[in-house]
Parts: sequence; structure tokens; C-alpha cells
Amino acid sequence: MKNYAQIMRNSSQREPIFGRESEMTQNNAGGYTFTLSPLDTLRRFLILGSEGGTYYVDERTLTKDNAKNALEVLESQPEQAINLVIEVSQKGLAPKNDPAIFALALGASCRNAWTRRLALQALPLVCRTGTHILQFVSMVNELRGWGRGLRTGVGRWYTEKKVEDLAYQVMKYGNRAGFTHRDVLRLTHAYGGEVSTARGALFRAIVHPEFSVGDFPELEAFKMAKSLNDSTPVAKVIDAIKTYNLPREVIPTKFLNEPKVWEALFDCMPFTAMIRNLGKMTSIGVISPMSDTARAVVTRLNDVAQIERSRIHPIMLLNALNTYSSGHGFKGSLRWNPEPNIVRALEEAFYLSFGTVEPSGKNTLLALDVSGSMGANTIGGLNDMLASEAAAVMAMVTARREPSHLIRGFSTEFKDLGITSNMSLSEVCNITRRQTFGRTDCAIPMIWATKERVPVDTFVVYTDNETWAGQVHPAEALKNYRQKMGIGAKLVVVGMTSTGFTIADPQDAGMLDVVGFDATAPNVITEFSKGAV
Repeated sequence: MKNYAQIMRNSSQREPIFGRESEMTQNNAGGYTFTLSPLDTLRRFLILGSEGGTYYVDERTLTKDNAKNALEVLESQPEQAINLVIEVSQKGLAPKNDPAIFALALGASCRNAWTRRLALQALPLVCRTGTHILQFVSMVNELRGWGRGLRTGVGRWYTEKKVEDLAYQVMKYGNRAGFTHRDVLRLTHAYGGEVSTARGALFRAIVHPEFSVGDFPELEAFKMAKSLNDSTPVAKVIDAIKTYNLPREVIPTKFLNEPKVWEALFDCMPFTAMIRNLGKMTSIGVISPMSDTARAVVTRLNDVAQIERSRIHPIMLLNALNTYSSGHGFKGSLRWNPEPNIVRALEEAFYLSFGTVEPSGKNTLLALDVSGSMGANTIGGLNDMLASEAAAVMAMVTARREPSHLIRGFSTEFKDLGITSNMSLSEVCNITRRQTFGRTDCAIPMIWATKERVPVDTFVVYTDNETWAGQVHPAEALKNYRQKMGIGAKLVVVGMTSTGFTIADPQDAGMLDVVGFDATAPNVITEFSKGAV
């Protein structure tokens, strides 16, 4: 006797689950998955971006798809959308601020006047540096004309910031994305020629660099930076750095191979600037084995409070680790001998940047998608890191917290990758890079655990959600596991690309979708596993 109901229920991934057709959509690989809400899709884009595209979708198409979704959310849910942009940017949840700035530019270009107003009000919260505001201007300039509202909104960035802070931003980030601050002041009409105040004198110096800055205490650093040139004595350069806290960007190139100059810069160098310049400082001997600067770098890298204050994203620390330990820059000819203590400190800083949380104490299966698409996708913001490598690195954060865990890889089979929680991040990436890859079946972790009767409380699947090769949907495989094992197992899906697909059933409270490289993701996974989310 045929069990027709069972035949209908056991649909392959090439077709939607029976009765759930309206909730599922065909992914880029041809399989059917659930659809993220437009707001959740926007969150993925804000954190992951669309740089490089995916295995199935080129960068331009992926960007257009995300821009279309972002515009729809900005028009229909302006408060929620703008608040999400602010949250991701302010909390440093994304590797780069570029997608948030782009979303703000889209908001400032919407037909909805309320959305435009909210976007421009959020400008100083999202565009915190000179680079950010020039990026915004470049993007919004491509999207719309310069009406009064836009001129006023952008102009406020210059007229409401403290004069000394504005002077610092202007001298540190003078020219970005094809625009200068001189261009923006002219576009916004913020420059009125008034020179009787410190701000007016600064505006004149920006618009007319040939004029002097004026005798205002707030502008002493800006004035000193303007006075430096190749004929300045090195002792005066060093004294200026120490006295006025000058950034590297205003120091004439001639002096940037002087160890004493870099020692002076290091003493007042912000955390993120220190990270970016580790290779340079090592190459000229400022950082060397057992040196005071090397010890100071390690101390700063182990300081949780500094990491939190800097808003540095874990990806930036991972980038710094990969670049510094390689002994050469991603571009250019700079070479150095890595200091082992700094390499170890960078790796520890990566873990510290995710914050601390008590382990869930649950049996946790960390399943890494090592299929062909994950072996081709790269993660925006990382120097050619594959999505499969990035997934493995993310899994290590949870593995180091959870004493009872397994790390396995899958495509259309399940295998032990040989990854353990005491390995270095470079070892983990090397192992993942050596995988042979294949087709994608995201149900494999649950099918394997059911067959082997492995007691799992939480499955964490790191994937691009381009599953298609299985004969049962992942959500159905989890339900089958629960039934056969008598365990109320949960599923966390860590999305590694900015598409609108997920294998997590939105109607199942025991399934959760999070964004890969969201700085809060490991904590959310732990809390969900414990039952607190």
C-alpha cells in the first residue's frame, strides 16, 4: 500500500516543501529555500556587503538586488531601516562601513520625504570620519541632485562638529572617492567666507589653501600640519607629532622611513591605525624582538577595553593577522620579519573582539559547508579569504567557548576535517583550503547525526544557503532528527553571503538565521543554544 502522504512530505531540495510553496523560493543553485524578510536581507547586506559577488551571482547583479531590497525597506519601513543602519554602523558589527553609507545614500535619495529626513539626520552617526562623509557624498551624487535638503544635511556635518575634531578629520582624510572637503563645502554652500571665528577660518583654509589659518587655539594642529614640508628638520617633525597629536597622513613622505618619527607616531596612534601599520613599523625596526614598542603593541592587543572602544571589527584583526604573519603587504613591495609575540597577540585579539559570554554547555555540532560555491566565494573586506575559510574561522570562536563540540565539514558527504579548537587560525584556514569540495546538501549534518545517533542539542551550519543536491530539505531533516532521537535540537544557520535565502524555517522557534561575521553572532548563537533568545 502506497503512503501518498509520506511521498508528498519527502520532497527533494529541487522542489518546495509540500504546503509551504508560498514561503519558499528557488535559490541561485536551483534548490528551494526559505526567504528572509526584507529587513533581515538588508541586515545581511549591511554586514557582508556584495563585494566580489558570489559563486552564482556577479558583483553588479548582487549589488543591484540588495539595493532594490534596501530601497523597498527604506520606503516601507523607514524607522526600522534607518535604525538598523545606525545599529550596524555604530556598534561596529560589519567589517566595513561602506554598505551602511550606501544604504544611507539610498535613504537620502528615496521618494519618501520622511525617509530622506531620517537618513540625513543619521548622517553624523554613520559618517563619523572624513572618509565616511566623502564616501557618502560620492555615492549620493550618483543617485540624485543637490537640493536644499541634501545641502543642509551634509552641511551640518561640517557646521555642527567641534572645530578641533573637524580640523583633525579634514587633515587626516583630505581626498576620498573622487571628492575633497573643498568640493563638499562648495556643493553644500556651507562656506560663507566668514573668518572671524575658528570654524570660519578653517573653512577658508579648506576652500582657499593659499590663505593662512588664523590665530585660533582650536586650529594650532591644523596650522602646524600645513607648515610641514620636505625641508622641515626631522626634530621639528617629531616635536610637532608629540605636541599636536598629528596623524601619519599629514607627515611628508620623506620622513616615513625614520624610526624616530614612527616612535613618536606610535605614542599617540589610535588602535586601528596601529593595526594597519604593524608591518611598516616592523620593517624599519621600530618593532623588533623584545623591544619596548613590541611589548606595548602586545599589551594594547590584549586590552579588551581598548578593543571595544576602537569599534574594530574582528575581520580587521583577522586581516591584520593574515597580513602581518605573511611578512609582506597585500599590495606593494613592503617586507618584514613577523614578531611571533605580536602574531599570537593578534590571534588572541581576534577572539577578544567578539566579547565574552558564558558557554551554553550544550552539545554543539559545528557544520562547515565546504561545497564548490563556498570554495569560490570570497568575503568582502578580507584579502581573498574564501567563504569556506571564513566559516571555519567563525566556527573556531564558538568551538573555543563550548567544551562539548564537534567540527565537521559537508558537501554531499560528512567528514572530519581534522580541525580542533586548539589550532591556530592559519592552520584552520589551510585545512579548509585543501578540501576537494562538491555539490551542496545542507541536510547532511542532521542526516548524519540521526544515522549515527549522535546526541546534538544545537546544529550550527555555516553556509551560503545555495543547497540543492539533497533528497530531503534541511528543516525536514532536523524535524526527523528530533522525532527519532527524542531531542528538541535547535538549528542556527550562519549565512555567509548577502542573498535573501536561508535553510532555517521561520515558523520554527527552534531555528535561527544569523549573519556570518556579524560581530555579535557568536554570542547570539550561545544565547539561543541556552534558550535565552
